[in-house]
Amino acid sequence: MNSITNKGLARFLARVIVGLIFFMAGYWKCFELTPIGHAEAFFIGSFSQTWIPEWLLWGIGVLIPILELVAGGLLVLGLFQRYCFLILGAILITVTYGHLLIEPLFSLINHIFPRSILLIIAMVLPQNEDKWTLDYYIKKW
Repeated sequence: MNSITNKGLARFLARVIVGLIFFMAGYWKCFELTPIGHAEAFFIGSFSQTWIPEWLLWGIGVLIPILELVAGGLLVLGLFQRYCFLILGAILITVTYGHLLIEPLFSLINHIFPRSILLIIAMVLPQNEDKWTLDYYIKKW
């Protein structure tokens, strides 16, 4: 077994925790709520009086659960990490804008901030020190 540094362990923990958070949210939104139910509950009703066209609300509302499920799961496995970081970062930006559009003084502390911090920590710590990833073993192979 390869030894892992403290930076590698910190990256592993941040990556897996934030991956699980997004994966489980995506799982619930895809298989219990359904992507269409997610769009109706959180996008169509909430943002119908904003500048955002309905077709875009449907598209984003249906796509976010699928992206959370796939990117979160891949991040837990440590596969295609950079793409996962970009996708999940874009989701966080979208959700932040949406909340602030409806409520300009919306508190980001409970929902968005912890995910953002974990995502950023996992992104900035050196990927080559996190040896418990599929990316690492594929590259090594």
